Amino acid sequence: MDYKLMPAMKAFVVYDGKVLILREAGTYQEGTNEGKYDVAGGRVKPGERFDDELKREIKEETGLDVKIGKPFAVSEWRPTIHGEPYQIVATFFECFADTDKVVLSKDHDQYLWIDPKEYKNYKIIETDCPIFETYVSR
Repeated sequence: MDYKLMPAMKAFVVYDGKVLILREAGTYQEGTNEGKYDVAGGRVKPGERFDDELKREIKEETGLDVKIGKPFAVSEWRPTIHGEPYQIVATFFECFADTDKVVLSKDHDQYLWIDPKEYKNYKIIETDCPIFETYVSR
C-alpha cells in the first residue's frame, strides 16, 4: 500500500491552565472524526514554515493568536481519507493564548477549555489520548 506522507503540527493551546479542545462538525470536508474532540492544528503545506503553519491553523480554527512554546511529543497515525491511505506524522506543541474567547471555523461546532488531567471525561479522538498522557505526566 502506498501511503501519502503528511507532516502536521498540533497545538495544546493553554489559557489559565486549561487546554482547548475542538469538536469536529459534520460539515468538515475530511470528516473522519465527526462529533469527537481534537486539538487545533493541521498539515504543513510544501514550502511553509512549521511555526507559520501552526499559527495559521490555530487562527483559522479558533480565531486566537498564540505564542508557540516547546514541542513535547511526536506521533503518527495512518487514516484513510477520501479512500486514500495517509501516514500523518505530527509534532505537538504547547501554545499560549492571552484570551479564552474562541471564534470557531465552520469545521468545528463546539469548543471547551478543559483540565488536561480530565481528558478521559471527553470524547477525544484516539490519536490524541496518548498525547494527553504525555502532556500531563511531564
